[in-house]
Amino acid sequence: MKATDRQRILIIEDDGHIAEGLKLNLSLQGYEVAVAPDGVAGLQKWKEWRPDLIVLDIMLPRIDGFAVLQNIRLKDERLPILVLSAKGAPDDRIKGFLLGTDDYMAKPFNLEEFLLRVERLLTRVSWASGEGGKEILPNTYAFGGNRIDFGTMTAWCRAGEITLTDQEGKLLRLFIANRGKPLSRKLLLEVGWGYTGETTTRTVDNFVVRLRKYFEDDPQKPVYFKSIRTIGYVFDHER
Repeated sequence: MKATDRQRILIIEDDGHIAEGLKLNLSLQGYEVAVAPDGVAGLQKWKEWRPDLIVLDIMLPRIDGFAVLQNIRLKDERLPILVLSAKGAPDDRIKGFLLGTDDYMAKPFNLEEFLLRVERLLTRVSWASGEGGKEILPNTYAFGGNRIDFGTMTAWCRAGEITLTDQEGKLLRLFIANRGKPLSRKLLLEVGWGYTGETTTRTVDNFVVRLRKYFEDDPQKPVYFKSIRTIGYVFDHER
């Protein structure tokens, strides 16, 4: 059960003993392993290191594992993620799968089973990336008279043809992925920006104002990016 070509595994886990134990056992299988102790550090390491698989705890400092999971899925749908958490109730598992995890194990766990699940996830990815893998459909989205191409970060809207910033694109993906669902400013900060406490909800408000200028016929009377008093915003794509 040896890994080939030094596949990279990122462990996002705040319990140092568990993290080091996982790192040791995965390293013995031939994987290259890195550890991040909290959600913010995990997202930063994911962006810099580009692992082949992530082992993710849920109860993390700074931002929790569910926010980390959503943040990654806004950019990468293919990266295998295995949640390893003490939150093993059915509702927690369901939430994890709804947000995009590939596998979910509850603590305490069997080490041999964990290693087999890791190997299986990486094997499936190697199959999908081979010649028989499916091509990803064009990464576009349309609503009303607007169209967005996330591949080129270009939008065609009431403001004409514009080039979106990475943060604008990320926020749009988050709204689209949760269309019709109210999103709190706190959640938008955690998932959209990947951290908490280092910015303010005014940042979210300013970006929503910008999106309204791009995509609303009347930014003062939005029909797509709506405010929800005391909560945050909702993207209504049915209009």
